[in-house]
Amino acid sequence: MTRAIAWFARNHVAANLLMLMMIVGGIISLPTIDQRAFPEITVDVIAINVVYLGAAPEEVEQGVCIRIEEEIYGIDGIEEITSSAAEGACGVSAEIMSDYPIDRALSEIKNAVDSITTFPDETEKPIVSHIDVRNTAIEIAVSADASERSLKVYGERIRDSIANLPKVTQVQLKNDRDYEISIEIAESALRRHGLTFDEVVAAVRRGSLDRPGGSIKTSAGEILLRTKGQAYVGPEFEDIVLRTGADGTRLLLSDVATVVDGFDEDDRYSTFDGKPAVTVTAYRVGDQKVLNLVNTVKEHLIDFKAFLPEGLNMTIWDDQAHVLRDRLNILIKNGIGGFVLVFVVLALFLRLKLAIWVSIGVPLSILGALFIFPYAGVSIDVISLFAFIMVLGLLVDDAVVVGENVHRHQEAAEDPLEAAIKGASEVSVPVIFGVLTTIAAFLPMVYAPGTMGQIFGVIGLSAILCLIFSVIESQLVLPAHLGHMAASVESGTLREGSIRARWKKFQTSMASSLSRLATDRYRPLLDRALAQRYSVIAGGIGILLITVSTAIFGIGSYKMNFSFFPPIESDYITATLTMPQGTPIDQTERAAQIILESAHQTTRDLDEEGLKVDGESLVRHVLFSIGAQPNAGDSGPGDAAGANGSHLAEVRIAIQSGDTRPISAAEIKQRWRANTPPIPDVVELAFNASYFDAGDAIDFQLRSNNVEQLVEAAGRLKQELGSKAAVFEISDSFRAGKQELKLDILPAAQSLGLTLDDLSGQVRQAFYGEEAQRIQRGRDDIRVMVRYPESDRRSLADLDGLRIRTPDGGEVPFYAVAKAELGRGYSTIKRSDRNRVIHVTADVDTTEVSAGDIVAEIQRDFLPSLLADYPGMSYALQGEQSEQAESIGGLMSNYLIALCAIYALLAVPLRSYVQPLIIMAVIPFGLVGAIFGHWFMFFAREIFTDQTFNFSMMSIFGVVALTGVVVNSSLVLVHYINEQRNNGIPLEEAVRSAGVARFRPIVLTSMTTFVGLAPILREGSVSAQFLIPMATSLGFGVLFGSTISLFLVPSAYIVLEDVKALFAGDKDEIPAGGPLDGISTSAHD
Repeated sequence: MTRAIAWFARNHVAANLLMLMMIVGGIISLPTIDQRAFPEITVDVIAINVVYLGAAPEEVEQGVCIRIEEEIYGIDGIEEITSSAAEGACGVSAEIMSDYPIDRALSEIKNAVDSITTFPDETEKPIVSHIDVRNTAIEIAVSADASERSLKVYGERIRDSIANLPKVTQVQLKNDRDYEISIEIAESALRRHGLTFDEVVAAVRRGSLDRPGGSIKTSAGEILLRTKGQAYVGPEFEDIVLRTGADGTRLLLSDVATVVDGFDEDDRYSTFDGKPAVTVTAYRVGDQKVLNLVNTVKEHLIDFKAFLPEGLNMTIWDDQAHVLRDRLNILIKNGIGGFVLVFVVLALFLRLKLAIWVSIGVPLSILGALFIFPYAGVSIDVISLFAFIMVLGLLVDDAVVVGENVHRHQEAAEDPLEAAIKGASEVSVPVIFGVLTTIAAFLPMVYAPGTMGQIFGVIGLSAILCLIFSVIESQLVLPAHLGHMAASVESGTLREGSIRARWKKFQTSMASSLSRLATDRYRPLLDRALAQRYSVIAGGIGILLITVSTAIFGIGSYKMNFSFFPPIESDYITATLTMPQGTPIDQTERAAQIILESAHQTTRDLDEEGLKVDGESLVRHVLFSIGAQPNAGDSGPGDAAGANGSHLAEVRIAIQSGDTRPISAAEIKQRWRANTPPIPDVVELAFNASYFDAGDAIDFQLRSNNVEQLVEAAGRLKQELGSKAAVFEISDSFRAGKQELKLDILPAAQSLGLTLDDLSGQVRQAFYGEEAQRIQRGRDDIRVMVRYPESDRRSLADLDGLRIRTPDGGEVPFYAVAKAELGRGYSTIKRSDRNRVIHVTADVDTTEVSAGDIVAEIQRDFLPSLLADYPGMSYALQGEQSEQAESIGGLMSNYLIALCAIYALLAVPLRSYVQPLIIMAVIPFGLVGAIFGHWFMFFAREIFTDQTFNFSMMSIFGVVALTGVVVNSSLVLVHYINEQRNNGIPLEEAVRSAGVARFRPIVLTSMTTFVGLAPILREGSVSAQFLIPMATSLGFGVLFGSTISLFLVPSAYIVLEDVKALFAGDKDEIPAGGPLDGISTSAHD
C-alpha cells in the first residue's frame, strides 16, 4: 500500500483524475437513480385467485381452496400455504423459500393448478401470479353533485387520458361499481309464455354475437365473411327474438323482460368532502421515477380541466411526490447541517486548509456511492439518505487520522510531500483495517432476513459503498493534496487585527487546547488508570452491568419499552368499520356517519386550539366509503374478496404534511378515537395512522380443524388480552357470515325426474342469475345476467313463488319438491397449511407496555392451559412478533459471523491472537453509550414534549453498526503502542505516549461522528422520528465507547502483559508499585 500511496502522492494528476472520476460518475448517475419514498419490497409469494360467484364461503373452501391446497402441497420451494375462502372467491397464497427461484415456483404451481379438472362449473379460470407490491404515485378524487353514471364516465375519461401519457403505464379507477346488464324476468312472465331461464339464456347467446364466416376468393380478390350482431347496450338486447310463431309473430326479449343497463348489485359508494366521488390512481411501475411521473400527471390535469363540466372537481388526494420531497428535504437539511458541523469541528482543531481537504472526502465518498447505486439496485429514498447522514462523521474518520499524522510530520519541518507519504503510510494499516471492520459490522444489516431486512439492508449497503470510497480517497487522493498544499502562514507575518490573523490566533488556541487537554488532563488520569488498572476494568464491568440492568428493569418508575419497529407516520388516518356480515347498507351507513361526525368534531377541536398550519385546518380532506374498505391496510394476499360488502365502511382523512403539522398523526388518531362513541353491533373498528408497519403488534394464530373449538378458544384469548393494561383494538379474524338457507331435495321430487343439480341450478338462475354473455364495451368487461327482478328477490316469501321446471316440461312449486333449513355460515374462512385458523389480534400503547412482554406473559401463563383444553389445537405468532423473531434471529446469527470477521481483521494487522480481544472488549461499552443515549432522549422527550422514546429494532441496527466503528480508535491506539515497543520504548511509557499521541485523532473522530448525527437527533419532524433510535445508538455509543477506550484499552493492554509475565515467570519491566516506579529517565537505560 505504501508504494501506491507514494505513486499517487507524487503524481498529483492521477490523484486528481481519480477524484474527478468519482465526482463525474456520481453526477452522471444521479439522474438515472430511482427515486422512492422507501426501498422497493419484493414479496416471494405466489397467489392463486379463483372467482366462484354466488357461492358461500364454505362452498368456496370445499370446492376450490382445499383442492388447490392439496394439489400444490409438496411442490419444492413452498414454505407455507395460506388460503382465504370468502363469498364468491378463493385466494390461495404460497410463500416461497428465499433461496428458491421464484420463476420456477410460479411455473410449477401454475401447471399444478391448471391440471385440476374438478372445480365446480360456475368457477372462472384460476389466475396464478407472483405478487407485486404496487406503489401509488398519485391519486385524484373526482367529485360532483352528479349521478353515479356521470361520475364513472368522467372518471373513465380522466383515467384513459392519464393512461395515454408516455410516462404512465398503470392507472386504475376506484371507488366505483362495475357496469352490468341485467335481464330481469318475473316468474309470472315465464309462466305466461311457457319460458324457462335456460331458453332465455340460449336465445340471448344465439341472438347476440359476432362470428367469422371464412372468405370467398373471387377473381377480384378475397372477400371476408362475418356475422355482426353483437348487442352492446340495453336497447340492443331488447330486440333479441326469443320465439317465432308459425304465423310470423315474434316474441321479443322486451316483451317479457326488463333490460337494465346499469351497475352490479354490490352496495357501495363514496363521497369526497361531502360530494359523491370516484378516485383515479396512477401507479409507479419498475424504474419509473415518482417525481417525474407525478409532475407529468399534474401538468396534464391542468390542461384537461378545461374539458370538464362546471361543478365537477378534480382534487389531488394522494401525492407521493409531495411526500417524497418533504421527507427528502428533511433529511437533506439534516445532512447539510451535519456536514457543516463536521467541518466546523475539523476547522477548529486542524489547519483550515487541512480541514477543507479532509472534509472534501465526505461529498467525494457520497458521489462515489451514488455512481454505484444504479448497478446495485439502490434508490434515493428516506433510508439511503439516512445512511448518508449516519456515515457523515465516519467518512472523515480515516481522513482525520491520515491528515493529523501528516500534519504532525509537516510541523516537524519535513518536506511536505515526503511528510504526506510518510504520514499516510504510517497509519495506512490501521486505517484500512479499521474501515474493513466497520464494513464487517454493517454486513449483518445487508443480509438481514424478512421485510425489515429488505428495507434496512439499504442502510448497510449505502454505508459500505461510502466507506469503500472514503478509504480510497483518504489513501490515494488526500496525501497528494496534502503533499502539495502550501505551507501555513505564520501568525507573525499576518497583519495584526486582520480577519486572517484573528482566525489564526483563535484556531491555534483551539488546536493547542486539545493538545493541552491531552498532556495536562488526560495524561495524569491515564497514569492513575494504569496504576489502578484492575480497578478500572472492574469498574468498567460494573458500569456495564448497571447500565444493562437499567435497560431491562428501568430507572425507578420509568421504563423504556421495546417496540419492534417504530410506526412511520402517514399523512393519512384511516378508520375501518366492520359490521356483522349481511348488515343492510343503510345500517352500516348510519354507523359510519358516527365515525364521520367524530372526525369533524376532532377537526373542530384542533381548530379551536389553534393547531393550524398557515391558517389552514390540520384536516385537509375526508374520503367516506360505504360498502368497501378501499384503503384497508391489512388486506393480504387472498383477502381481496373481503374488501367489499354491505357490512363494511371506511373513513379516511388527509392531514397536513408531517414536517409542518404541530402534532403527530398518532395524537390526532387518539383524539379521533376518543371522540368516537360506542357503536352498537360493531364487530371491529380500527384506526390506523401509519405509512408502514410490520403487522399487528399482537397476532396469535390458532390452528385446528374444529371451527367451534377455534371460535371458543379465540373468545377466551380475547378475554385474557382484554384484562391486560394498555391493550386495545382486540379482535379476531372470525366473522359470522350472512344468514343462509341450506336447500335439499325432497323424495317426492325424484319421482318427477328432478335431481339436486336441477334444483340448485334453477334457484341460482332465479336469485343470483345466470351469466348469458360477457361483452367487452370499450375498456370495460361487462357481464350480461338473466335473473328475477330485484323486487322479487327481497323476501323469503319470494322463494315460495319459485316454480321448478321438470324434465318433461311441467312445473311444480318450490316448496313441493324442496326443503330449506335456516342457518348462518361463515364470512371468511382462513386456512394455513391445510388447517383452519383464526387470528386474534390487538394493539398496545408502547408508552406503557411492550407488545413482547404481553405476548411472553400470555405464552407463559395462559396458552398452555388453553391448548390443554382443546386437544389438537396449536398456535403460532404472526404479524409483528413473527417478523421480529425472524429479523432478530437472522441479524444475531449474522452478527456473530461479523464479530468473527472483525476479530480476524484486527488479528492480521496486530499479528496477535489476544490483542484483538482487548480492542473488542470496548464493544460492550458502546452498548453502554447507546443505552445512556436512549435514556437521555427518553427524559428529554418526557420533559420537553408529549412524545416518548423507546428501544426498537432501529436501536439494535445502530448497536450492530456501532460494533465496527467503536473498535477503530482502539485499533489505532494498540497499533501505535506496538510500534513504540518495536522501537524499544518500555511498555508503560509506550502505553502512555500512545495514549497522548492518539488522543487528538480519537477525540476528533468521535466528535465528528457525533456532530454529524446531532441534527437528526434533535429533528422534530414526525417524518424522521423512526430513524432517531439508530442515530442515538451510533452517536452516543461512539462517544462513550471511544472515551472509555482511552482508559480501558491501555489498562487492558498492561493487564495482558501482566498475565503473560505471570505465566512466563518474567515481569519484563512491569513495576510492582506506582505507575512511575521502575521507569528510568531514559528509554535505553
